[in-house]
Amino acid sequence: MKPATAGRDMTQGPLARNLLAVAWPVMLSFLLHTLYNLVDAFWLGKLGKAALVAPTITMNVIFIGMSVAMGLGMGGTTLVSQYRGAGQVKEMGRAGGQTLILLSFVGLGIAIIGFIFAVPILKLLQTPPDAFGETLIYLRWILVGMPCMFAFFVYQGIYTGMGDTVGPLQVNAITVLLNVVLDPILIFGIGPFPEMGVAGAALATCLSRGLASCIGLYRLFRGNRGFRLQLSDLRWDRGIMIRILRIGVPMSLGQTGTSLGFTLLMGIVNTFGSAVTAAFGIGHRIIHMALVPMFGLSQANATAVGQNLGADQPERAARSVRISALMTGLVLLPITTMMFCFGDSISRLFINDPEVIQYGHDLFRITSSSVFAFGFVMVILGSFQGSGHTVPVMVLNLSRLWVIRIPAAFLLAIVLGMGPTGLWWAMFLSNTLTAIAAFIWFSTGTWKRKVIEPEIRPADSSRVVGSVAGPVGSSMAAGPEEDSSDLTVAAGSSD
Repeated sequence: MKPATAGRDMTQGPLARNLLAVAWPVMLSFLLHTLYNLVDAFWLGKLGKAALVAPTITMNVIFIGMSVAMGLGMGGTTLVSQYRGAGQVKEMGRAGGQTLILLSFVGLGIAIIGFIFAVPILKLLQTPPDAFGETLIYLRWILVGMPCMFAFFVYQGIYTGMGDTVGPLQVNAITVLLNVVLDPILIFGIGPFPEMGVAGAALATCLSRGLASCIGLYRLFRGNRGFRLQLSDLRWDRGIMIRILRIGVPMSLGQTGTSLGFTLLMGIVNTFGSAVTAAFGIGHRIIHMALVPMFGLSQANATAVGQNLGADQPERAARSVRISALMTGLVLLPITTMMFCFGDSISRLFINDPEVIQYGHDLFRITSSSVFAFGFVMVILGSFQGSGHTVPVMVLNLSRLWVIRIPAAFLLAIVLGMGPTGLWWAMFLSNTLTAIAAFIWFSTGTWKRKVIEPEIRPADSSRVVGSVAGPVGSSMAAGPEEDSSDLTVAAGSSD
């Protein structure tokens, strides 16, 4: 039997090939995750504008909780990747166990608080009266399933840090397929099932995420793909937990602040009526889908940076960033060009309302070029994440929304009377200026230091069969001649 190893070794072999191998499953996973809301929006759009508003508003509220989970979880992911590069397998398990403890408590707490205060939250967001009742139902159902979503994030984060992104992709594919099947059945009451409307869409999502968490936890403790989380890893470890919090708290604050910013922005958008809200919701989803390849490259780059810094190879980590940036430009340029040219047709796919379609056309025409620029920001943020120096991520994320976009939206859309067009220009300004600031900060080189302790402890062979620091499969056994191909690629995307 072929020896099992924990994930993919990003510290040797051709970087371009390794980045793509880690990135493409992440891309598909993000795409599948986005389909949760897209499928809901597609079917709920058949019920009218009021039903379509429910997932649009809820998405911004729920993303606040998701941001806390993803931010704290990235602390664990970063430690796992750096310990993986350093060959410290025992600490990999400890980092994973402490992340699971942390996110379990946080997920349950957020779900309870959100459920209790759902009504005042929706009132604060200026939810349109004709959509308030259905949005409340949808929000509360999604909150019930939030702890399951957090548990899956732990599984996904641990495996991503090891360089194994195929496993999470498999789970996402299974659960999204379940959601696609359940949505029309529960919304419209097909067969023996009652017609549940908006509640049916939310229940389908909850059931799908519950299955994802069960599969993920089973794989972690069973030892799937050569790594097994042990019960001893769930004992409190103050040192590991402090490291997770040092990395994760700035990430969490940055992402939570971004989510709150989007939530406040949603309140401004809602003041212009359901048509603008629907157009903004469609645009937000499509832009998110356009950036899916960048999510993959950003996370692959973060894994490569983390493992190579853990292995004391900072120059190889820097080469990973350059290659990721080149790939970003090649992928994102045609996508944003299509958004610019066919924005009205894209909006028409979701709802055949002339007013919504016109607003969507304007949104895509104004924001498409800034979406291209923001793709490079995501690669840079992945570099800071992988290194464990996450304060720049927090500052850039918060500044993008609170310093630029929200003030610009209020000034242009309301004070200067530009209406929805002012909202779209605020999006353009925030993405473009953040890209400039991110490049300047990255150029200082402060991200090239690892955050794990320097000493190498003996590896625990009971966790991983085979050499953790050694080659992973034939694709990782490249010699110097193969690795030199990355130098050629990097030269085309120099600093």
